[in-house]
Amino acid sequence: MADAQNSVSTAARPMRLKDALRQARIEAADRTGVVVDLRDAEIARLEILNEALDPLFAEIPAGVELFDRGITQGDTPRLWIDVVAHVVMGRDKRMYRFVQDTAYGRIVLAESHEAAKIADAVTSYVARRLVERERALSLPPVQAAPPPAPPRRNGLWTFVLGFVAGALALFALALFAALRIS
Repeated sequence: MADAQNSVSTAARPMRLKDALRQARIEAADRTGVVVDLRDAEIARLEILNEALDPLFAEIPAGVELFDRGITQGDTPRLWIDVVAHVVMGRDKRMYRFVQDTAYGRIVLAESHEAAKIADAVTSYVARRLVERERALSLPPVQAAPPPAPPRRNGLWTFVLGFVAGALALFALALFAALRIS
């Protein structure tokens, strides 16, 4: 009977704030642990795809510097292919999404749960970029029209005209001064 009274008295008594804070901190740490685990799983999946792309990037000629592949581990982990294209995980953290940033916004190039399909999409993207590079390098350079030559002015005539005008002005001043004195 004493145990029954003891359990009733503890059930009726409210939880202390200190205990409630401790419980809330434990729950927050559990949620944070889940988020960290999901983020680590995202990075691991991106690393698997990165390893699947190793043979592709080994075939790219040495002089081509279009691609800068690497994984960034920010708030949203990304596997960068080049400056404008990257692979990011979807909301469910199992879907690969290959996207490209354009002047008109971000477009999705491919989306799949399978790393092999995304690797194929990245392969075709890399091939298209290499063809664009070859075309740009094979075009003859565009020569701009030369700017029109500025009109040449002969400074000699300006000097002669200024000299004559100055001499006439001095002569007129001397004549005016001579007439005034007399």
